[in-house]
Amino acid sequence: MKFLEETIIQLNVEVKDAEEAIDAAGQLLLKDQLIQPSYIEAMKQAYKKNGPYFVLAPQIAIPHARPEDGVNEAAVSLVQLKEPISFGHAINDPVRLVFGLGAASSAEHLSLLRKLTSLLNDPQNIEQLLQATTIDEIQKTIGMER
Repeated sequence: MKFLEETIIQLNVEVKDAEEAIDAAGQLLLKDQLIQPSYIEAMKQAYKKNGPYFVLAPQIAIPHARPEDGVNEAAVSLVQLKEPISFGHAINDPVRLVFGLGAASSAEHLSLLRKLTSLLNDPQNIEQLLQATTIDEIQKTIGMER
C-alpha cells in the first residue's frame, strides 16, 4: 500500500479542466505501475456518468474507480493544482487538491479512505497541503497523521 509517497505527489500542476486533473492524479499512479491505464479511463468515465460525487469537501476531490478497472496495488496520489478547477459541485467547488485513489479490494478502499479522512479532518492539514511549495512540506504534514 502506497499512501502519498514522494513519487506519487505533484505540486503546482496546471490543468484546464476536471478531466485533466483526474488524468494527472492517475498518471502518478500509472508511472509507479500501481494501476493500469484502464483505471484512469474508468475514473474519467465515472466522473462523466455520475458527476462530481467524489468532491467530498471544499477544495478536495478523490477520484477513483472500481478495483476490477485495473488496480495493481492500493495507493493514493496527490496533485496540488496551481489554479482551482471547477468539477461542477454546487457546494465544494473549486478544487485544488486531487487525491487519486486506487484500491484492489473493499477492505483496502476503506483503509485508504480512513487514512485520508484522518489527514483531511484537520483544517490545518488541508491549509498546509494547499500552501506547500515542496514535497518535503507535504511529507511533514502527512507524517503528522501516520
